Amino acid sequence: MSATELIVQPDRRRRKRRGFKLHDPQSEHPSPAAWVGRVVAWAIMGFFLLFFVVPMIWLMLAPTKTPRQLLLDNPFSFGAFETLASNWNQLMAFQNGIVWVWLGNASVYVGVALVITLVVSIPAGYALALVEFKYRRALLVITLVVMLIPNTALVLPVFLELSAVRLVGTPWSVILPFSFFPFGVYLTYIYFSTAVSRDLLNAARIDGAGEFRVFWQVAMPLATPVIALVGFFNLVTNWNNYFLPFVMVPGRKSPIQVGLAELLSNVPLFNPTSAGSVTIDLPVLAMATILSVAPVLIIFLFSQRFLVSGLTAGGTKE
Repeated sequence: MSATELIVQPDRRRRKRRGFKLHDPQSEHPSPAAWVGRVVAWAIMGFFLLFFVVPMIWLMLAPTKTPRQLLLDNPFSFGAFETLASNWNQLMAFQNGIVWVWLGNASVYVGVALVITLVVSIPAGYALALVEFKYRRALLVITLVVMLIPNTALVLPVFLELSAVRLVGTPWSVILPFSFFPFGVYLTYIYFSTAVSRDLLNAARIDGAGEFRVFWQVAMPLATPVIALVGFFNLVTNWNNYFLPFVMVPGRKSPIQVGLAELLSNVPLFNPTSAGSVTIDLPVLAMATILSVAPVLIIFLFSQRFLVSGLTAGGTKE
């Protein structure tokens, strides 16, 4: 080793310890393994982009076309505003604008169930996480087990129970099952277990606050992210639920998801045996689909900040 190298190497070590970034010519040229990783990552992103974004673009453009244009023209071409207005009028004329009745029913069912879910799930998750009581662990295990049962498998026993109390056919036959949300209880349990300090709650108890006051004035202000997260998951799950409302509330009491199935039954392409006097074209069905998704999409756009904070809350333990 030359004298110059003996002088330079200690100097490089001192500069590295002091936080100086040393120029490394190899850092400008990633290794072949790094290039392969980047190519794989971009390929996966491109696949999901094609799988999810392309159908959405097609759906947004479909209401601007006639049925013939939808089948023969470029799938990503824009039709005409006049055609869009004509398809809108056809949708509004179906059964005298029943689509608004379906949207109203869905809003009532989902909204009332959302309030009941938050009133029940947040205190339940708080109690499971921070309150010591008998059979606490057994209740947590039952919550996890019920959470794993598919909702479709519960429709028949729920129907029999509600039929016994004569609630089938009423809005409560949809609202009450919608309010049963064990996943929200578990999310709240995880949040309070990891993101809320027990010392903070104990300090409030030492100051003379009762258990209800500790929950309402100390824990609840800290639980805004998980409240938003539970509320959004409950809303999306119930808004997209088809089978339960289809069984419980047929006819004009149905929500929009069941209404879409009725519109689909009037499309000759999907139901050639339909002999009804009113037929629905594919562009009109696409417009109804967009209308059914719009409320959830708007809520998501205005609640992103709370949802992101709720997803990351509890990731680290203080």
